[in-house]
Amino acid sequence: MTIQSLTEQIRKKSSFLCVGLDSDKSKLPSCVSQQLEAQFVFNKQIIDATHDLAVAYKINTAFYESDGSEGFQALEKTVQYLKEMYPDHFTIADAKRGDIGNTSTHYAKAFFEKLPFDSVTVAPYMGRDSIEPFLQFEGKYAILLVLTSNQGAYDFQTLNTVDQSLYETIIATSRTWRGSERLMYVLGATKSEHLSTVRALAPKSFFLVPGIGAQGGDLASVFHAAANEDVGLLVNSSRSIIFASSGDDYADAARTAAMDLQHKMKKLL
Repeated sequence: MTIQSLTEQIRKKSSFLCVGLDSDKSKLPSCVSQQLEAQFVFNKQIIDATHDLAVAYKINTAFYESDGSEGFQALEKTVQYLKEMYPDHFTIADAKRGDIGNTSTHYAKAFFEKLPFDSVTVAPYMGRDSIEPFLQFEGKYAILLVLTSNQGAYDFQTLNTVDQSLYETIIATSRTWRGSERLMYVLGATKSEHLSTVRALAPKSFFLVPGIGAQGGDLASVFHAAANEDVGLLVNSSRSIIFASSGDDYADAARTAAMDLQHKMKKLL
């Protein structure tokens, strides 16, 4: 997928919503939890109910890997379903990978060749040669963890180096890497006071912004601090959408929750 086509979808739908499929099996509604392939059945219903309101879906791989081969099969079927039925949606493997170069190459092949994801989240701690393998695939993107929404982000990410914080150093350095035009950045909605700084450092990049909904981030604050002329935002909401109801109406409730966010996004746009 190209950035142009993603931007066109945002404009067409008046939405920059990314639905997070953090489909914890222990939280699935009872009406689906006992079914065969319960995670995939649940995901399929959520996707079908929200596809016209969202432009992206993010699959947190931990909720699938923890169930071994059965979970991996659900992950694979989910992303294949998205590509077959809704190919205009941007897909994100929230896997937070990052290792030495030859290992990262295999991670990249797993998500971009074996699985048809458009992007994968990656950790920058090991530097250039751990990230560049993800940037060698045309039409694929690496989403760099920069300023995350969790409280522990303050342990390291906002520490000052010589003349700027660590997260600012990461962004500035990453712009020099080969293939950096295919970099995106993870920025937590709960850190909205820093978003304008990040936008100044990466004026044309897309930001994946978790933390709206269950974590308490403010949508309007994020938009006004970080949107650019192409919008440049994918705001993710997971639990507050997919687990909006634990009853038989879970898909309808997910649609209602997604529609509420999309309406707010339309007003901001």
